Amino acid sequence: MTRLFNDPAAFADEALEGFTAAHRRWVRPVTGGVVRATATPAGQVAVVIGGGSGHYPAFSGLVGRGLAHGAAVGNVFASPSARQIHSVATAAHAGGGVLLMYGNYAGDVLHFGQAAERLAADGIETRTFAVADDISSAGPEESAKRRGIAGDLPVFKAAAAAAEQGLPLEEVLRVAERAGARTRSFGIAFSGCTLPGADHPLFTVPEARMAVGLGIHGEPGIGEEALPTADEAARLLVETLLKELPEDVADPAGQRAAVILNGLGSVKYEELFVVYRRVAALLGDAGVEIVDPEVGELVTSFDMAGISLTLTWLDDRLEELWRAPADTPAYRKGALDAAEPDLDRAPVTAAGQDTAVPAAPVVPAASDASRRAAGTVLAALDAVARVVDAHADELGRIDAVAGDGDHGIGMRRGSTAAHRAAADAHGLGAGAGTVLTRAADAWADKAGGTSGALWGTILRSLGTALGDRDAPDAARVAEGVTEASAAVRGLGGAEVGDKTMVDVLVPFADALAAATGEGLPLADAWDRAATTATAAAAGTADLLPRRGRARPHAEKSLGTPDAGAHSLALITRAVHGALLDHH
Repeated sequence: MTRLFNDPAAFADEALEGFTAAHRRWVRPVTGGVVRATATPAGQVAVVIGGGSGHYPAFSGLVGRGLAHGAAVGNVFASPSARQIHSVATAAHAGGGVLLMYGNYAGDVLHFGQAAERLAADGIETRTFAVADDISSAGPEESAKRRGIAGDLPVFKAAAAAAEQGLPLEEVLRVAERAGARTRSFGIAFSGCTLPGADHPLFTVPEARMAVGLGIHGEPGIGEEALPTADEAARLLVETLLKELPEDVADPAGQRAAVILNGLGSVKYEELFVVYRRVAALLGDAGVEIVDPEVGELVTSFDMAGISLTLTWLDDRLEELWRAPADTPAYRKGALDAAEPDLDRAPVTAAGQDTAVPAAPVVPAASDASRRAAGTVLAALDAVARVVDAHADELGRIDAVAGDGDHGIGMRRGSTAAHRAAADAHGLGAGAGTVLTRAADAWADKAGGTSGALWGTILRSLGTALGDRDAPDAARVAEGVTEASAAVRGLGGAEVGDKTMVDVLVPFADALAAATGEGLPLADAWDRAATTATAAAAGTADLLPRRGRARPHAEKSLGTPDAGAHSLALITRAVHGALLDHH
């Protein structure tokens, strides 16, 4: 378990602060993560990677010459927000465009995609690439749905080495695509991980058993088998990966491969070496030439007892890039000339933080009516934060049935931050629209992940609809909820029946629009719609998930409602109480 922490909610920020203080030779802090402390040649493509905390050395430990130019770092097991990614990418950009790279998880796809749009709007040419190497999470015919695990490293490195050679953005992207298409990973676990402040692991494995096909966010394996010996584990990993070769590789004999035996947190290096001796022998028996193998902790999951094997099937070009030198806090290879410091960087304190003084917060002008409405918005967000806090453990248990169990934690972080940001904006005299948009940014930043992106979108849609000029009436609120429903479906791609929050959001929005259309006051219309939401959330228990981290464990979730749908229903009812109090 994770033993050393202060406030669990501050764990990721404090870990990043300590990391930057310890590694100033390689990195400097920026809002949202870190960038190289050394100068990047003008016109070079910037490779910006990222993901949630809890996976060190991924992602911040891979920033440095020969590898990433920057890393956006989210909260524990939660993707960084679009605003954080945009900040890191802007700081890393050297004039050659930006390639954003991340593991293939719904939250990362949403946030990195939003960041790419914002960068493009700033005039920075940007491309994205999601690593999808985990063969246990989807079959070959659905390889685009696979998760990204330890295969992140060879794919990140190939793209970054190509960028170091001065290739233009489109060619760097093609290298990433080539490396991704030739990378496969498979893992096993003997126990789950425990997040800071939690009193139990995200999943457990029975005594003398192992989970097969694990995820790196505490997701349980897709099956269980008897606990193997080291040689049996090696055989399972190798034989599983050799069953699925890239399309242009007919036979492993005579092929070259970059090999990574990755420890996920609490399997000791000596144990890894015992396993690797057999991995190397089995690959040799299959005629595979191993190129620069890596054995150690490269993509972890806190204290998870598990290992994964990654094979990247090399051609001449990919081998050149895999062998290229790199110098980062956690990954070094070959030799590089002395680095030039980045003289343009801002001064930092002893703790490694930027010393620039932030501008005093300001809010747009608002009418008296909108400022009064902002008081109701603030009360509603307070009700949201309180109901989420009261049900956080329950939401985590629901999520853990087929997911990673962190929905309650993420919702608590997001709703608390949103209420705090809303209170600050309200205190400065903001109108209802600004209070909601400030809350939206805070929720997305602190929660990260899929829920952070979606709730940020919901609050921002509502804020845009309400504005700061007039007192919002029931029809305008309903219009904002309808726009939020459309925005969430457009962003995440889910529809009713996929077993997501959309299964509640759509009927809630429709019911609210119908009730306000009949002329009901807002509180009465919201009450009717909240009742619809509660029923819709319960109905998700009968559905099988078609999206998100629960999809590989679809059968396990049957009979349990979707956590995101359930939390949304709870929130709609809590907001109704706030509307009654501020009628």
